Amino acid sequence: MTIDPIGVVRRIDQDKARIVLKPIHVEGLSGLAVGDRLDVLYWMHELPAEQRRAMRVHPQGDPSRPRKGVFALRSPMRPNPVGVTAVQVLDIRPDGPVVQGLDAHDGSPVIDLKAARPG
Repeated sequence: MTIDPIGVVRRIDQDKARIVLKPIHVEGLSGLAVGDRLDVLYWMHELPAEQRRAMRVHPQGDPSRPRKGVFALRSPMRPNPVGVTAVQVLDIRPDGPVVQGLDAHDGSPVIDLKAARPG
């Protein structure tokens, strides 16, 4: 199985980021508007291999809390380090959207963008 990223995250500041799409994927923005909500799926490329093997971790890294399985948490420790964050579209540039609320690091490969579910 191969995942081909559609773009990359470029941080603007702590809360804002550009999602720079590959030219072949820009057409997929058709119908997207400022104010829309998106789920951004990205690869946590800086997660070390040893952390990908951990199947039980302390919630939010707090050792006073009992360990839980990674599938019961939103922990970054994952066998496949896919992150997902709901964001708001602030602007749409020719190469992709500017969003607020994305917690991905600069340079993170973007796997997909999906319209966020209402609610």
